[in-house]
Amino acid sequence: MTAVTSVPSFCEGIQYFGDDWPDWEHYGQTPLLNPQQTTLPDPESPAAAYQTLLYADALRYLILQMTASKASGHPGGFASQAEAYAALVLLGYKNIITEVGHHAPGFYAAMFLDRSLEQMGIYTVQDLRDRFREKHGLLGHLSGYIPGILAPAGPLGQGQHFAMAAAWLHRHTLFPFTLGDGGLGEPYVMSGMAHFHTAFPEVTNFLPVLVWNGFSQEHHSMVSLKSNREMMAYWHGNGFEEVVLVDAKDFDDANQPGAYVDSTLFSFGQRLAFTKAVLLGVQEAAQSALSGKLTVLILKQLKGAGVHAKGAKSHNLYAQHTLENPDIVSALKARALSPSAWALVRHNCEVAAGGSAARVAVTEQVLELPPLGDIPLEAYDLGEAKVATTAMGRMVAEVGVRDRRYLITNADGNEASGIGNINQALKIIHPTEDPLYNQVPHGQVYEPLSEDACAGLAAGLCLMGSRSLWCSYESFAINGLPIWQTVTQAMAELRRPTPATVALYTAGALEQGRNGWTHQRPEIEAYYAALLRNGNVFALFPPDANSIQVCYRWALTAQNKGIAIFASKSPLPVRTTFAQTEQGLAEGAVTLYESASGRATLVLAVLGDMILNPVYAAVPTLEAAGYRVRIVSVINPRRLYRPSDVAWQTCAEPDDGFADEATFARLFGGDALLAITGGAAALLEPVLLRATAPRDVLAWQRGETTASASELMAYNGLTPAAICDRAHTLLKL
Repeated sequence: MTAVTSVPSFCEGIQYFGDDWPDWEHYGQTPLLNPQQTTLPDPESPAAAYQTLLYADALRYLILQMTASKASGHPGGFASQAEAYAALVLLGYKNIITEVGHHAPGFYAAMFLDRSLEQMGIYTVQDLRDRFREKHGLLGHLSGYIPGILAPAGPLGQGQHFAMAAAWLHRHTLFPFTLGDGGLGEPYVMSGMAHFHTAFPEVTNFLPVLVWNGFSQEHHSMVSLKSNREMMAYWHGNGFEEVVLVDAKDFDDANQPGAYVDSTLFSFGQRLAFTKAVLLGVQEAAQSALSGKLTVLILKQLKGAGVHAKGAKSHNLYAQHTLENPDIVSALKARALSPSAWALVRHNCEVAAGGSAARVAVTEQVLELPPLGDIPLEAYDLGEAKVATTAMGRMVAEVGVRDRRYLITNADGNEASGIGNINQALKIIHPTEDPLYNQVPHGQVYEPLSEDACAGLAAGLCLMGSRSLWCSYESFAINGLPIWQTVTQAMAELRRPTPATVALYTAGALEQGRNGWTHQRPEIEAYYAALLRNGNVFALFPPDANSIQVCYRWALTAQNKGIAIFASKSPLPVRTTFAQTEQGLAEGAVTLYESASGRATLVLAVLGDMILNPVYAAVPTLEAAGYRVRIVSVINPRRLYRPSDVAWQTCAEPDDGFADEATFARLFGGDALLAITGGAAALLEPVLLRATAPRDVLAWQRGETTASASELMAYNGLTPAAICDRAHTLLKL
């Protein structure tokens, strides 16, 4: 190692420095980028390959220095595509997304080198080491909390949704996203892109970058035996017009066995030749994607190239992989750069694409939204039978007219959900124009048959700053919920305001009797019951067609929240005024009915709409038995928790609205409380936690094929007689 002189201050924390590379005086003395030249002027030049390779090795070094400082993290996957990432940045593309949460150390290294992380107080490599995998630091997986990072990453098979949403909103910007060959086996990755391309053939400015390194987390990837020809055919067969593949094996002069090789073991000349091929491949793929061709870039290189281990063994660091571990020390020394090289890399990264990612990425600015004004509500008379979802659909159509970027996603079921009026007004996006089915090529209703694709695009649009609505059957939405949950968590951490991601779940279990248990799956409600404690998730249960309009109006104005509205597609009695729902949204619940008198007060805390039918039917019997009955509709259960039950204060846009003790007592105080729902009992947890009177719960048990909703309720013990029996047991009068 050379003696270190004039070490840049940001290099504090780097343990090893190396000599200047061969030909430094020709290709390294002067950075190729400057504030007036923010992309490589000639990607074919030797200097371009030289400085790109310097950046790639700088990324590898920092990944290992950072992760080994905590003996934790994932260096191998990103290391295998470091040349591609470096080429993208130096060619001016900084809106880079990934589906691979385990690529986080590489992204952090990149954000450090372009100075994005200075917004977090990370100025030196020592800061980078200290803040890695620490609270309020560099989280184990990517998050919107990190400056310059466009989207979260962790659950595989999701990155394409963020890239496609961003590409749809910003038609002239390239959005590359890295996709691991392990993640390629996740459901819906390819089908999601295929449907998007069919719906929006003109939007091709998202670029999958397949990191084909032969391994997943603990074993070979399932596509590791494919030949180059087979892999290219796979992408062509799924609609990709251009497939650009760069294979490190073609440049190997180290006689490495197998189809996957490590370019860092090549001779220096061949390393430069490989890097030049990557540069030209990235340039070709980027230009193709931006010119209207669906394109993929594939980089084939062994997992772990240039770090402490190869293959799946490079994926994790384990407890022994400290900075004193021989494998770590050896790898760091092999990748060590000279102080002058670090200075050059930092300069190029800082000015590439016009500045740090924290300044130039599209998500670093709040997206301007068309004003909606006042969306008119339609008041229905009390007692009138109306379909709640249809009432909301009328409002959705109006929002879509006022905001032409507003997209509604549904897995081909709007008509069946009572919201065919959305299709009629805004039209289904489809290459086959057909007025009978409300289909046009340029509509606003996106209808893949995948709930993952529905939730992914809708949630991705909100994360990127636009409005959207995901509509689904309650029983099927569970298949799209993971990415929706990912986005709501990201919104909780996001450093900017963005529209709430809103979902409408229809056709609850009680409505689907004839379809049997496949359509009677209210477990999504239990999932939401857990999510409510996150602090920015709200599950709303409007009891009727008046109430749902007020709930949707509130959702339209919310920021950095995840809001799910559960409602029936059947005509049900209108039981509330607009003012009552406004009260219910603020306080968590609203009283629908109370007897004039009685020996003891029985509170029926009801969550849902159709379930109110047997509840009201039980009232005459209960009153005849001498009870004073109060029916309370739980509309916004999150408000009914105690503030200490919910992590609201940790959210970027904190919402501290909770029903105080006096409000809770006014709603639920009595001699006994019976909580009732046609779905999961878990959503009534806040009521059961805070109530002090004797209490019990009636809730969904399981599905069965029945002829009617009332028969299905009876199968689950949700009848007027069951309500009365449980009340007698509670009150013992």
